[in-house]
Amino acid sequence: MDLITKDSETTLVLFSSLDRMLENVEYVVMNYRPVLNGEHYLTGDEVCERLCISKRTLQDYRDTGLLGYVQLPGKIIYRESEIESLLEDYYINKRLLK
Repeated sequence: MDLITKDSETTLVLFSSLDRMLENVEYVVMNYRPVLNGEHYLTGDEVCERLCISKRTLQDYRDTGLLGYVQLPGKIIYRESEIESLLEDYYINKRLLK
C-alpha cells in the first residue's frame, strides 16, 4: 500500500477536482435567477443595470405602478417579462431621432 501525502498525485488530482467543483458552484451562485411558474425574475440591481436607472428611479417606478414587483421577506424581485415589455413600450432609439 502506498503512502498518500500532500504531494502525491492522488492528492493533487483530488484538490484539482475540488477546485473545479468550487468554480462551478461559484458560477451557479453568481448566475442563479429564481424561476417561478416558468417566469424568470431579476434583482433590483439587475433591473437598474438593464434599464440604466438609479435605485431611486426604480423605487419611483414601483410607487407609481409603472413596474410590477414581487416582495419576498427581505427582497424585492421583478418579472423579466415585465422589464422586456417596459423596454419595448418606452425605448426610444436616439439615433433614429437625428
